[in-house]
Amino acid sequence: MRPVGAFHSLFVGFSMGAPASLLPELEEVVQHGTAEKRAETLRRITGLFLDGATQFNDHHVALFDDVIGCLIVEIEAKALAELARRLAPVPNAPAGVMYELASNDDIDVAEPVLKAGRIADPDLMTLAETKGQAHLLALSARPGINEALSDILVTRGDREVAHTLATNHQARLSEGAFTTLVKRAEQDGVLAEKVGQRTDIPPRLFRQLLMQASDVVQKRLLATAKPETQAEIRKVLAKVTDEVGAKAAPRNYTAALASVRALHKERKLTEADIVTYAESGKYEETIAALATLCAVPVEVVDRLMNGERADPVLILARSANFGWPTVKAVICARPGPKPSTQVIDAAFENFERLTAATAQRVVRFWQVRQGTGE
Repeated sequence: MRPVGAFHSLFVGFSMGAPASLLPELEEVVQHGTAEKRAETLRRITGLFLDGATQFNDHHVALFDDVIGCLIVEIEAKALAELARRLAPVPNAPAGVMYELASNDDIDVAEPVLKAGRIADPDLMTLAETKGQAHLLALSARPGINEALSDILVTRGDREVAHTLATNHQARLSEGAFTTLVKRAEQDGVLAEKVGQRTDIPPRLFRQLLMQASDVVQKRLLATAKPETQAEIRKVLAKVTDEVGAKAAPRNYTAALASVRALHKERKLTEADIVTYAESGKYEETIAALATLCAVPVEVVDRLMNGERADPVLILARSANFGWPTVKAVICARPGPKPSTQVIDAAFENFERLTAATAQRVVRFWQVRQGTGE
């Protein structure tokens, strides 16, 4: 570190001059000053830097870096937070001081610098790899994020970090970062909407995002997109629908029905059997068991299960007096992307409102229409 006395030569060259009282006291403050005296001197030195920042060369800034770096030792967080707010917008702010502030464990100190301060890319990556979620959240809002930093943020960051990064359109996201966000969006409709609104998402991943998104998210993306993007979204959705329809072959329930009916004849099927089938990924057996217990043709249950809404599942389950855990297991066993938390929550509310009498009346209608009821 440069001796504080070297700072005198810097002041001499400034047209605005340094306050006469500042030069004699600087050495004393750095060596022996109290925390309060350091904070006061820090404010004055910072003011001096800000007044002439546009005129300083690299040598001048380096001298300020040394002196301010000395003054911030053992300074209380409130004074450091004030310093961070004042220096963060300055393009040539002292690099060493800025890194010290950005790496401070107190987010009130670090946040202004992490969001907008002058920090070298390698230092940003170090902070992203070592700091906690509050620091990652501040970094995710930073303009000009490069691809390497975005990779770290989407890997280490929590839900709030992912949402903030997705809406930061000045951030450059790598294909790997987009892949991770699209994967996380399977269970997060809000994130899916934010990622889908980015114009830089690779077409392949945009298609995947649309394919796994809920109907509500798809409609919101259409509503907020530009006309040319709306046309592209509709084109992708139409193509996905055609592909799904082409791939969807009729399921064969012969073996599943034989197995389920044999068990039913042996000891009677129970609600627990349906949960076991659903949680074990035995989709055909799940449908066959529901059809058997509800006395509805397996083809009807299959068609109901493959609809967009979960209501038929709720009706079948309520008519048989099943509990919510069973309903949730059956809903999650349906083909396609797993339902989001919002979908599950909405299904639970509807299930709670649905009465057994209403459900049984609808099921009798399905039975009669198919000729299986009395």
